[in-house]
Amino acid sequence: MSSATGIPEQNPAVQEEEPLLGRPGDATQQPGQGLQWNFVKGTAILAQAGIFILTALIWAAVFENEVIFFSYHPLLNSLAVLLFVQGLLVLQPTATQKDKITGAYVHAALNTSAVALAIAGLVVIEENKASHPETRFQSVHGKMALVAYILIFFQWLIGAAMFFLQGSVIDVDRAKSVYKYHRISGYVIAVYLLAVVAAATSTGFNENVLHIKLWAVIVASILVLVGLVPRIKKHKLGL
Repeated sequence: MSSATGIPEQNPAVQEEEPLLGRPGDATQQPGQGLQWNFVKGTAILAQAGIFILTALIWAAVFENEVIFFSYHPLLNSLAVLLFVQGLLVLQPTATQKDKITGAYVHAALNTSAVALAIAGLVVIEENKASHPETRFQSVHGKMALVAYILIFFQWLIGAAMFFLQGSVIDVDRAKSVYKYHRISGYVIAVYLLAVVAAATSTGFNENVLHIKLWAVIVASILVLVGLVPRIKKHKLGL
């Protein structure tokens, strides 16, 4: 069907499924299509390039120097961020109820692993600061990271509760109503985590040992966002 201008009009249902950027169906999992393709479907390949470049920057910088106990902090946390991004990517394209449920289980597994890595990274920094506790959370990165750990834990806890306890402890309709906010906060936290990594370039450990450039972190982070944002489904956010 065409409008008066001669431009074909889209069906409202199709418009609802359209990502914020990109064509309809570019980032939608088709019935019968394997879940593994969600990690690279549409613009996901850009997000993968960005997050693996970011992780490689950190790991390369760590292993170019002598590995000490504190070295495990950036290693563990960078892996956590990588898994958080994978958790977003795998769930974004799901469309059918079956794929949504399967994707939710994989999403939960990835995020639970990421939370475990983040906690391990927190333990490393806390053990490192044990002999001089007055230096805890003094830098911009440290303060931002503390907020990040809190946000991550509650995001994981609420998401797990809404999914695994719905229909038993939690009313199904109530759980579904929370999903919208869970998704929105997930994207916000993803952006915030990239900012926390960027802030880490101003720490003494990076300036004196790792020498990771801020511009390199920013470029990799932009790639991640360019890959994630076009795959956002407006209707899943209640828009």
